[in-house]
Amino acid sequence: MTEHSKIPLSGHDDAAHEAENQPQKQAPTGRTRGPGESLIERAAGRFDFNAIIARPGPLPVEPARKAPAPAAPPAAVPAAPTASGAPASVPPPFAAPLAAEQEPAPPLAAPPLAEPPFAAPIAFSDDHHPIDREHLREQGLIVPEGTVTALLEEFRIVKRQLLVQAADLRRQGAGAASQRILISSPHPGEGKTYCALNLALSIAAEKESEVLLVDADFAKPSILSALGLPGGPGLMDALMDETIDPAACVLGTDIPGLWIMPAGDATINDSEYLASSRTAEVLERLTENAPRRMVIFDSPPALAASPAAELAKYVGQTVVIVRADRTGQGALEDAISLLGACPNVQLLLNDAQFSPSGRRFGSYYGYKG
Repeated sequence: MTEHSKIPLSGHDDAAHEAENQPQKQAPTGRTRGPGESLIERAAGRFDFNAIIARPGPLPVEPARKAPAPAAPPAAVPAAPTASGAPASVPPPFAAPLAAEQEPAPPLAAPPLAEPPFAAPIAFSDDHHPIDREHLREQGLIVPEGTVTALLEEFRIVKRQLLVQAADLRRQGAGAASQRILISSPHPGEGKTYCALNLALSIAAEKESEVLLVDADFAKPSILSALGLPGGPGLMDALMDETIDPAACVLGTDIPGLWIMPAGDATINDSEYLASSRTAEVLERLTENAPRRMVIFDSPPALAASPAAELAKYVGQTVVIVRADRTGQGALEDAISLLGACPNVQLLLNDAQFSPSGRRFGSYYGYKG
């Protein structure tokens, strides 16, 4: 018969086997072990695992971190001794905020630019030549300081329309050209010089304007003789010689606001000189810094000489004189075509014996009642 031996138990199983063969003992906890306890419970009671397992102690306290040592304050600058020998009081080093912590100062506003000084208008001659008023009356021209006549009222209406048009051109950016008016006609003998003189005399009476009458009829100048003024260098001399100041060629009169520029030396190349770049320089000089100065050109007839067409390129308005019962329609159309370089061409009827509107200025001002 085969002998059976028990398989030896290791560890806690041997302890448990021995515990089964011994009488029950009182557990260290005072609890009686019963027969239904598990091996682990009986082993725990025998070896008193509770005593072996260390009870948890308090959690280790992490040592407090040391704060970094404060930076050493900057060395205080010794205060300068006062008159008594004691050092003056110095504020604490950190009384004022550090420069890096201060807010940047706002940028200083730039001082306003100084306005440029007002430029005075170009000055003409200080010599004021007298104008014979009786000579003006004999020619049927407007007499300054005279009585109100039909002729005066008619040219008041004409000048007012031209001044209004000049103001409109200035607002539109026409520049100095808005201050220039060309007076011409298709043929000689239609009254262009007569109208140019009366228009200049009328504008000179304006309180805020002055007028420069330029004799641009180089072949047959007549402005000086009509006003009784002496001769001298004029427009053509300034065009031919660049060393001549155009302002030096202007003559003053004893009529306030009226200036005269002679035609100057006669030449067969007057149109060529007018077509050169020098013309723009001369004309700009005549109105330099003088926005209220009007310049009137008495040019030769458009169908008789070419300077009128050249001058039309530099003016803002052109007035074509049409003589009643003399100027033909074909001649008028040809003259307007030649003066087409000017954007504003207007007609003025001269020597008319009737008024379409029935106006009679002379009879109105001559009426007493």
